[in-house]
Amino acid sequence: MYFFCSWVMDWQNDILEKIKILFRGIGQVMFQNNALSGLLMLVGVLLNSWQMALLAIAGNVVSTLAAYFSGYSREDIRNGLYGFNGTLVGIAIGVFMPITVASLLLLVAGSCLSTWIARLFGLQRLVSGFTTPFIISVWILLVACNWMMPSLLLPSGDAVTAQTLSFLQAFCLNIGQVMFQGNTVLAGVFFLLGILVNSRINGLYTILGALLPIPFALLLGVDYAALNAGLMGYNGVLCAIALGDRTWKGGVWAVMAVLLSVLLQIGGMEWGITTLTAPFVVAVWIVAGLQQLDRKAKTETTNG
Repeated sequence: MYFFCSWVMDWQNDILEKIKILFRGIGQVMFQNNALSGLLMLVGVLLNSWQMALLAIAGNVVSTLAAYFSGYSREDIRNGLYGFNGTLVGIAIGVFMPITVASLLLLVAGSCLSTWIARLFGLQRLVSGFTTPFIISVWILLVACNWMMPSLLLPSGDAVTAQTLSFLQAFCLNIGQVMFQGNTVLAGVFFLLGILVNSRINGLYTILGALLPIPFALLLGVDYAALNAGLMGYNGVLCAIALGDRTWKGGVWAVMAVLLSVLLQIGGMEWGITTLTAPFVVAVWIVAGLQQLDRKAKTETTNG
């Protein structure tokens, strides 16, 4: 009887750990290695669309299993580092394609591809991959579909006009659009709660990253519709979390990256590019390069 109870407890603990891995993978989309953070973020997605929530789970599970069967680091897998890109790929499938057998097969392919690309980034130390595996995977899927199966892609929505700025909506959707959630402010609220339960400093930088793009984009003449849809700020949110720390200099670097991401987003939209989170990645890479130059200059000054 003792051995049976022990086996049941081990089995329950094993299931619980796998569920935590799933939620950590969702939380890692916004740099939160915390299962509760991921759960709150999944609730945010669910409040917008139950289909997208299921696609997020599917992409997460597929990308994590791809890492497991490829023999990648078990510690990285436990920390959700192979789940967050797959989470975004899964949601992207629901954004750009109808849910069909073909699109679900592409979800599997894209999620696996994101894991293998993430591993390639892990083999070098020049730059951090961040969401690059998701970006590359989705770009490949979109190009392939546009070339071979254009009927599989959903048509672009009609242009939306707005006469006024809805500040609260813009702020919340700047956070929600990190995971394509642009139809309810509640998604952004739950994303912010998910961050705050893990890190108050990350929560503060999330607020900064969501607020700062609004006046900056207004100064640049961005139309209210794009602002109200959260399209100007979601990259800034990721930039702020990635670079912000408890020092004033960390705040300066974060602000610099946020503003740069807005410029990159505007440029990408002007060129008709499906930017995804590329402005965030490029902005952080540039600022990280400047940080290295700053540290090198200080070292040379000290040694000199």
